[in-house]
Amino acid sequence: MIALTPDERDGLLRLLAATAVGMAIGLNRDLHGKPTGTRTLGLVGLGAALVAIVCVRVDGMRENPDALSRVIQGVIQGVLTGIGFVGAGVVIRDRRNLSVHGLTTAATVWMTAALGIACALASWPFVALGAVVTLVLLVLAKPLDAVLDKRARRRNGYRPLPHDEVSTPLDGPQ
Repeated sequence: MIALTPDERDGLLRLLAATAVGMAIGLNRDLHGKPTGTRTLGLVGLGAALVAIVCVRVDGMRENPDALSRVIQGVIQGVLTGIGFVGAGVVIRDRRNLSVHGLTTAATVWMTAALGIACALASWPFVALGAVVTLVLLVLAKPLDAVLDKRARRRNGYRPLPHDEVSTPLDGPQ
């Protein structure tokens, strides 16, 4: 068995927490048949935490608070921007009925990375609050959205437009 230093045990705990939070959110997505689930979001949380932990543990970093602060800011910015591009890959626009699918999945990927970084920084109260609020939104907001959408469609006399009547800048040249 490998003997870990207290610092290494602390890092391992943070990585495991980030993975567990990602997997908990992923379980919700798996139960609803979404493309990102337990494995994917567990890996997103783990990866975000790993990058943050490794960067702040570079030799000499702790002795230089200004450099540490800049590194942490850069890591957070880089990870969340990169994850934003990954999330954009799951967003699909349907031209026929002017709908967009996958925004919740993209937001969930981004939120999981943010929670992974929070685990890496040992911001435990914010990790707990962020995870709980995320799960509550995933569970309760969809039924609420459906009710509000149905009510708005009824009130506005909604009718889908045929595809040839739809033109947006995203459609490109006609």
